[in-house]
Amino acid sequence: MEQSAERICFDFLPGLPIVVETQATLMSSDAGMIPLRQFDDQVGFTDRFVAVLHDPRDPALTDHGFEEMVRQRIYGILAGYEDCNDHDALRSDPVFKLIGGRQPDEEPLASQPTLSRFENAVDIPSLWRLHDFFLDDFIRSFDQPPTHITLDIDALDDPCHGDQQLVFFHGFYEQYQYLPLLITCAETKQIVWPTLRPGNVHTALGADDDLRHVVRRLRQAWPDVTIVVRGDAGFGVPWMYDACESAAAADVRYTFGLAANPVLKRAAEPVLQRAVEQFAQTGEPTRCFDQFFYRAESWKNPRRVIVKAECNRLGTNLRFIVTDRPGARVVPQAAYEDYAERGESENRNKELKTELLGDRLSCHRFLANYFRLMLHAAALNLLVRLRRVVADPPALTTSDDRSGDAVPVVDPTVPVEALRGEERRRYQRYRRQGDPLGQGHITTWRMMLIKVACEVIQSTRRILIRLPAHWPHLSWFRRVCAGINDLPGRAPVVS
Repeated sequence: MEQSAERICFDFLPGLPIVVETQATLMSSDAGMIPLRQFDDQVGFTDRFVAVLHDPRDPALTDHGFEEMVRQRIYGILAGYEDCNDHDALRSDPVFKLIGGRQPDEEPLASQPTLSRFENAVDIPSLWRLHDFFLDDFIRSFDQPPTHITLDIDALDDPCHGDQQLVFFHGFYEQYQYLPLLITCAETKQIVWPTLRPGNVHTALGADDDLRHVVRRLRQAWPDVTIVVRGDAGFGVPWMYDACESAAAADVRYTFGLAANPVLKRAAEPVLQRAVEQFAQTGEPTRCFDQFFYRAESWKNPRRVIVKAECNRLGTNLRFIVTDRPGARVVPQAAYEDYAERGESENRNKELKTELLGDRLSCHRFLANYFRLMLHAAALNLLVRLRRVVADPPALTTSDDRSGDAVPVVDPTVPVEALRGEERRRYQRYRRQGDPLGQGHITTWRMMLIKVACEVIQSTRRILIRLPAHWPHLSWFRRVCAGINDLPGRAPVVS
């Protein structure tokens, strides 16, 4: 706890000086972490994460358990403290002590050196078991077996600025980096499979093996589920097609981007000409679609290609995808627009990399950085699972009772899942206004829930957390607690 009596003075209020000082009172700036800790405990998230780690230490000589340190790191990441260095101060914060399983008047939590040793002690078998943890948690997050899930595969660059192992220069990104691979679920927004890779590998390197393993595990849990795989042109390579078309991947459908080449451009000339003619007649931006079979030299068989031709005042544009989706022959536009929805997976990359600072992989050892990536991914998944609990999406009616504004859709009787293109994007923007926590990224959660000052009062009977009565987001705090209360078979969080 801060012991300094330093004072800072301000004089902007006429006739009355303003003095700021620190004291050792039990206070915290992160009281909103308490409901997250309660939710974590109820779903057993961190407990299952820790259970797969191998702890070689002698329990008799251990002051800080793995469970305590994992919670320090995951909750620190959620609260905006992505570095272990921050925990030299946070280890005495009363709220972080509660989160770590200690009472406010007990000894401090683990320090930065202890946390660093912990991250560097994780072994390869533990990392493999953590992969299965992500899959198991994804499976158990469903109340009922799904009939359809969409897996988006993507890679993100992670620039590095030190002497980390397996950091290499990547010519496309023009930087020294790692190149993590993520498999995410479009329906739940969870990270299903995070992988850290060296910085100069092909975008799709190892993605086929990862996909086969994920599909095999999901098939064991849900034998009848239909799995759709999507990826950009970096994953449109023969070994990814083979992984999706293999006998082990029955009922796996795929759509991958396809880089343009002269053969494809010649095949697309009729649909491009049609788009140009329509634009000349109407003056409005035009999109036209067509489909045909195509076989590249490295492919073992022809595959269906969909082309989108655009024409507007800026010129023309061609885009290609390759797919085995049913119905693509009849309605190629629908198949292309479904592929375009994979852009939503970029938001997972954004949350992980820029909001949770998942690219802060600054340890020297590759395995330690691998573990750090999994800690950041676990923090995001914990938030995603809580988002689903508190989500309150507005209904597609002619008006919304909460705001009185018209819902921006043409036909309010259409299910939300059926919305496509610009109409779907308008609805998502509309929902973010009325359901900010259900849709909000971590920065929204920090602003509206996590970052609130509190006073912690400990007695022999209870630990009292006092929040500011005039906190403008108190109603959202209560809503989150109410959502946790409604989980089946759980004791109330608040009385």
